[in-house]
Amino acid sequence: MIKHYKEAFEKIPEERKENILEVGIDEFSSKGYENANINVIAHNAGISIGLMYKYFSTKEDLFLTCITRGMKILEDAVEEIMISQDKLLIKAEKLLRAACELSRKNIKYIKLYNEITAEKDGERAVMLAREIESVTSRKYITSIAQALAGGDVRQDLDPRLFAFFLDNLLTTLQFSFTCEYYRERLRIYTGVDTDELNDDEIVNQLLKFIESAFTFEKKKSDYTEGK
Repeated sequence: MIKHYKEAFEKIPEERKENILEVGIDEFSSKGYENANINVIAHNAGISIGLMYKYFSTKEDLFLTCITRGMKILEDAVEEIMISQDKLLIKAEKLLRAACELSRKNIKYIKLYNEITAEKDGERAVMLAREIESVTSRKYITSIAQALAGGDVRQDLDPRLFAFFLDNLLTTLQFSFTCEYYRERLRIYTGVDTDELNDDEIVNQLLKFIESAFTFEKKKSDYTEGK
């Protein structure tokens, strides 16, 4: 990702950096970008607003730096899984388990990500999508293309679209742990809350769905009316 903070921020102790960004993530994830107040963040972080602007030129720069911190945790988990020599469906299972674990442990990061998806500023939304999704999308596309070349998945799939669909499933799963709208959607469909489902149950059912999508190849005639 592009660096959005000033050089002065790099020079402060790591503990202070973490405190400022954690306070920022709390503010942005709970109030959204527009309603978040950089003065409140500075106060809660125990620094002056003048010092805050010494570290970040604008509220947007602070926001983007907070996003970078939150996304790095998720990206590190994805990176470890995707660079392995595991078969694609093994990687998918590990991704699902990581999504469950990270969502339960890092609620505010997932809420922050959800705030990004609701971004109303079109120009900023495009920039955020390119910064956040580009690296992950390449990893997914590459892994699916490799599985396709190795004959491990159905041969009629498009790696780019399947990567997009897979990421959508993972994103929705993460939101279902943390964001009330998505939690309610799950309650409507299943009759229970996310907290009432254990991770094995979630992973096993979703993995069946993914496995059928990646491995069950239908003939063209199967799609005609009456078949």
